[in-house]
Amino acid sequence: MKNFLTLISCVGLATLAYGQGPQASPAPKKKSSPPPQAAQHAQGPKTYTPAGHGPQHYTTTPSGHGPGSGRTMMQNKPTTRTTSRTSSGLPFGRGKQNAVSAQKPTRTTAATATGGARSFSPRHFNLPSKSKPAAAVAPAVTFRQGARIQGSQHWAGSSYTVFRNYSPVWHDRFWWHNHFNNIVFVFGGWYYWNAGYWYPAWGYAPNAYYAYDGPIYAYNDLPPDQVIANVQASLQEQGYYHGEVDGVLGPLTRAAIADYQRDHGLYITSAIDEPTLAALGMV
Repeated sequence: MKNFLTLISCVGLATLAYGQGPQASPAPKKKSSPPPQAAQHAQGPKTYTPAGHGPQHYTTTPSGHGPGSGRTMMQNKPTTRTTSRTSSGLPFGRGKQNAVSAQKPTRTTAATATGGARSFSPRHFNLPSKSKPAAAVAPAVTFRQGARIQGSQHWAGSSYTVFRNYSPVWHDRFWWHNHFNNIVFVFGGWYYWNAGYWYPAWGYAPNAYYAYDGPIYAYNDLPPDQVIANVQASLQEQGYYHGEVDGVLGPLTRAAIADYQRDHGLYITSAIDEPTLAALGMV
């Protein structure tokens, strides 16, 4: 009997132990699968700019795609600069001269308009050539023995020989008449003609007036004042000369001649020479 009760107790304990055994752990939750790769490609690489890093940029490339994987950092990526521009449309730093040239008025010559050589017919102007102009218009030049035309030593070619060789000389009127046959009086001064040029006859009259001391090319057998007037008229038509056609080779006329010579690639003589008259279509 005792053995039977012992057996029953063992069976009961075994049954109880079996009922309280370890319970199965709950099944793990399914993790959400990563978005399809096609969606990642559609979005493209993302760019981040960390605060305080200035122009540094970080580009994220999806893992396993393109060259390399993970995060790639590119430092000091150059930024795009916008160049400031002037009101004329030219960028700063390209030279101030470009902006000035863009505003400079364009002068149109007959040769440009017609596409051929310019031609200018000589005219005769009614000039008060017997009285010298006011000093404010053209101040008188003074005689300088042995002086040379400044810069003429750099003017090469036979057309400028007379300018390189010119030096004023002083003689009385008897000497001038004994050496030259063609002497004229205009604007208070006497001029003699020699080998195609007009020159001031210094000393012909003690109080003679000259606005310019140098050769003047003898255009079409005209006296010096008419040569100057025709040059003034031609330069006036082309927008270089803005004064009166008075036949005086004063500062305003000489400045206009210099501008014309500069624009046409000639030596800047500021004088009436053969190459300048040729460019004007007068010879």
